[in-house]
Amino acid sequence: MKLGVISAMPEEVQSLLDVLQDVRITEKGMRSYYQGNIGNHELVIVFSRWGKVAAAVTTTQLLNDFSVDEIIFTGVAGSLDSQLQVGDVVIGTNLYQHDMDTRPLFGAFEIPLLGKTYFEAKKNQSLEKAVEDFSKRIKEEIDSRKLEQFAIHNISINKGAILSGDQFISSKAKVATLKEAIPDALCVEMEGAAVAQVCFEYEKPFSIVRIISDNANNDAPIDFPEFTKSVACKYAKGIILNYLKNFD
Repeated sequence: MKLGVISAMPEEVQSLLDVLQDVRITEKGMRSYYQGNIGNHELVIVFSRWGKVAAAVTTTQLLNDFSVDEIIFTGVAGSLDSQLQVGDVVIGTNLYQHDMDTRPLFGAFEIPLLGKTYFEAKKNQSLEKAVEDFSKRIKEEIDSRKLEQFAIHNISINKGAILSGDQFISSKAKVATLKEAIPDALCVEMEGAAVAQVCFEYEKPFSIVRIISDNANNDAPIDFPEFTKSVACKYAKGIILNYLKNFD
């Protein structure tokens, strides 16, 4: 299996590059695609940049030029569910583009010509196990002071809908609107559903894993750069390494 790993954060990419061997770098479209090996596994790792267009460009290039067998996308997201806390994990099942609205020509969220309002991610038990294994060892992977700083205690692992759009969601009113429209939505970000659409059109399996970094409103201040550097990148590295172990 040749695995494509896309991340929305350069810090997450770097955490994987630290353990990637026999690295070969290809520069295309203002992006660096890192090919190499972790153990017996071949990977291509890339920073997507932010937003749906950037993610779609990255995914298309990855599929066309590097012949990966599947894609895993990692990154942070804002919670849309009151039960989710900072540090919890969401594995996407259905990926929606919440800012797609061509009514009355098509239904709400429907992607024109595809007849789909969301894209279904691969049912990936190996990935679920990888997240579970990471959660059990989180105190070994992340400094206890950082876990305390961000009040991360027991990680909740969740499967559900993820919303993507070219908007930074930071108000309770917008969160309420999104939840009313898609009640089973767990979190919101800016890339996952674009990756999902490209993979659907190319008939390639994909998985989206998101780490909750905030509550998508102004009531949950967080040192985001520090969270990304000290916490989120450790999640990404740990989950991907655990995932590869399932195929040893």
